[in-house]
Amino acid sequence: MKTSLDLTRGPIGSTLFVFALPILAGNVLQSLNGSVNAIWVGRFLGEQALTATANANNIMFFLIGAIFGVGMAATILVGQAIGAKDMAQAKRVIGTSATFFFGVSLVVACIGMPLSRHILAWMSTPPEALPLAEAYLRIIFMAVPFLYMFAFLSAILRGSGDTRTPFAFLLLVVLLDIVFNPLLIFGIGPFPEMGIAGSATATLISNVISLVALILWLRHRRHPLWISRHENAVYKPDLAILRALVVKGVPMGLQMILISLAMIMMISMVNAYGVDTTSAYGAALQLWTYVQMPAMAIGAACSSMAAQNVGAGRWDRVDGTARTGTLFNFLMTGALILPLVLFDRSILSLFMPEGSAALEHARHLNHIAVWSFLFFGVTFVVSGVVRATGAVIPPLVILGIALWGIRIPFAKLLQPTLGADAIWWSFPASALCAMLMSLAYYRWGNWRKATMLPAEPDGIAVPAEIPAQPPSPVADQGPRA
Repeated sequence: MKTSLDLTRGPIGSTLFVFALPILAGNVLQSLNGSVNAIWVGRFLGEQALTATANANNIMFFLIGAIFGVGMAATILVGQAIGAKDMAQAKRVIGTSATFFFGVSLVVACIGMPLSRHILAWMSTPPEALPLAEAYLRIIFMAVPFLYMFAFLSAILRGSGDTRTPFAFLLLVVLLDIVFNPLLIFGIGPFPEMGIAGSATATLISNVISLVALILWLRHRRHPLWISRHENAVYKPDLAILRALVVKGVPMGLQMILISLAMIMMISMVNAYGVDTTSAYGAALQLWTYVQMPAMAIGAACSSMAAQNVGAGRWDRVDGTARTGTLFNFLMTGALILPLVLFDRSILSLFMPEGSAALEHARHLNHIAVWSFLFFGVTFVVSGVVRATGAVIPPLVILGIALWGIRIPFAKLLQPTLGADAIWWSFPASALCAMLMSLAYYRWGNWRKATMLPAEPDGIAVPAEIPAQPPSPVADQGPRA
């Protein structure tokens, strides 16, 4: 069965929708997996164990976020090469990226394991949870090479137009993780009783098995991007590609760091209003995690689709991708927001004790802030398309202005007047400004002239200055936003 999609042909709407669905399903899977693991640890090992995993997982998420940008850069480079029908260049990108990811992952693992306790202490992990967190984190560092390589292979497959294969093997990761958690935590059957370390070991084992299975599947299917033995020379780093991975990837990774730091600032302001307000905000955050998933999936799909069309010189389809992605964002995100507003009392009460005084606070702030994800989605889609050419700095600047020039100051400066409402209104205010700035840059910016790599005879011969080519023989029937 063919899994890769040619994103340069056919109707934009249906192609984008089919391409984005596995990404969305994968995001939901990962969140549900985290929730299930938290239930095992929290309910059966206690609050100290749950605190330990929360601290260790913050580090794991940071480590994954740190290479998010490089993975996106690899996705775009592969997508542009596939769009240009240059498989040799695609394999050069994959070879250099694989060497980079594997090398970095080994360095992170070797440094992180012996320093786990020091890192956790630096984070002010509660002393009673520190030994548990260290036992958990040391194994997570052992898993880093497998986590990084799985993320890398998923990224290049998405760049080639294949989102179903990464989803299938991510599903395998999640199922194995769920199964191995209780077996290793409690020592069921032939398995040793490992306590909290068993939860981390389940993550390690599930990622090892799934990564090996994915590699064997690619080899068995003789995937077009599979690097055979006589092509091993491509694993020698190409300096131009390596430079692009770092120079273009780091700004995309910095966006994750900016978001994380801003969320820390926001919760520190919320904490000042007491337990009821903080728990209300925490319950709303649980919902918002799922509300933003359609936009993130559509944005990632738009980036891959735009990258292939940039490679093919199909600028008409690049613009069509942006319009269609924006329309899908409003439809899918809006379809989630509406029930969360209409049935907010029932949904939010799932995260709170019976009769909690925080419920009304949660309903109030949710009514104000949840609409911001409509604007956030447009920014995510437009930024994904813009980055597909190699224009990575302007989206970073726009995000920095929206979060640190608008959201944080808005929340801080208006609290004397609005109280906690200043914090909640800062979400739609900053999201709206980010959307307007992103649309303005899309309309008037020079992103179409950006490149991922210098134009060379043996590189991706797709300078962005090339005017749009005539439409392909396959009619573009995609919807227009």
